[in-house]
Amino acid sequence: MKKNLWLLAIAQGLFLTNNVVFIAINGLVGLSLAPAAWMATLPVMGYVVGGAMSTGLVARSQQRWGRKVSFQLGLVVAVLTVLVCAFALHIQSFWLLVAGTVAAGYYSANGQLYRFAAGELAPPSFREKAVSLVLAGGLIGAVIGPNLANYTRDTVGLPFLGSYLALALVALLSMVFMAGIQFPPEPPREKGASSGRPLGEIMRQPVFVVSTIGAALGYGVMNLLMAATPLAMDVCGMPFSDAALVLEWHVIGMFAPGFFTGHLIKRFGVLTIMGVGVALNALCIAIALSGQDLHQFLIGLFLLGVGWNFLFTGSTTLAMQAYRPEEKDKAQAAINFAVFAVMALSSFASGALVTTQGWTLLNLGSLVPVGLTGAALIWLGLRQRNGSATAAEARNG
Repeated sequence: MKKNLWLLAIAQGLFLTNNVVFIAINGLVGLSLAPAAWMATLPVMGYVVGGAMSTGLVARSQQRWGRKVSFQLGLVVAVLTVLVCAFALHIQSFWLLVAGTVAAGYYSANGQLYRFAAGELAPPSFREKAVSLVLAGGLIGAVIGPNLANYTRDTVGLPFLGSYLALALVALLSMVFMAGIQFPPEPPREKGASSGRPLGEIMRQPVFVVSTIGAALGYGVMNLLMAATPLAMDVCGMPFSDAALVLEWHVIGMFAPGFFTGHLIKRFGVLTIMGVGVALNALCIAIALSGQDLHQFLIGLFLLGVGWNFLFTGSTTLAMQAYRPEEKDKAQAAINFAVFAVMALSSFASGALVTTQGWTLLNLGSLVPVGLTGAALIWLGLRQRNGSATAAEARNG
């Protein structure tokens, strides 16, 4: 179990390396190629739109071929699509770049399932810690991603062309680690056997609703602010090395807590830890509104990363209470579709808002999804408390 989890954690880290580099460079490359400045983050949006479009296809491939084959297929797509992006930059084609990032979304949709696979590699008593540990593998992306983008920026003639080529090597390396993981065999399904409850019934459960809101809006706020940060720092006249430093500490904040978030969830409860994540998001926005110096970008984005970790790890753990084993493919696909849909909207909004309305308005707008997430957690907490009280009265009655 430990060997499989560590290998999956490494694969998670290499997946996040891809994501961090994409976020770091796609907005700037898009800004250099786009017909209009407000279209700069369309390549970032394309990546998450492609992920949303691929969730159903990935779910079917997971169901038909199992985790390992589907994950390796996603990595093959990663290699091919970053080469398309490199070619698009070489010929200065903005729309081919967007098309390449949309196709790369298939890899992203696969990678989003690594965390659920972690829960299946461990016994139920260790599930929270397994999810947390694999997410902690994102620290690899925190260290490698921004530095890879920075150091490969000018290794080939055009700025960032070398960064795209380096990502192909990252995906190939991930394929090697993925090959060593032994996933549990899929239980045989007889023809005509039930696949569990209808998806609509699963989605109507309060615990499913809140876990999806926490994952989707938590990711949306994080993506909204993270995707806009390199652009905002560029507007402030800061060098790309500063933006890489801020992104490095942001991703450290996203994944370093993974070594202990599972312990915190077991001790204090999943809703409490998710609530702390909401509070950290609000604190990040307060710091961002206080000024636009390097330390404010750095501290704010670091806290945003920690808040995302608490919300996302908690949401993943909470979601596992909402579906049965035979329902996992469709339930996980529905959650990830919601995540990608919100990320697509936030990716587009980040570029449009920061280039037309400014950093301040962008942060003020982020308070809306943060508040909605907090309200959803309070609602579920009250429902569970009332349900426990009713059950206790029934036992004592």
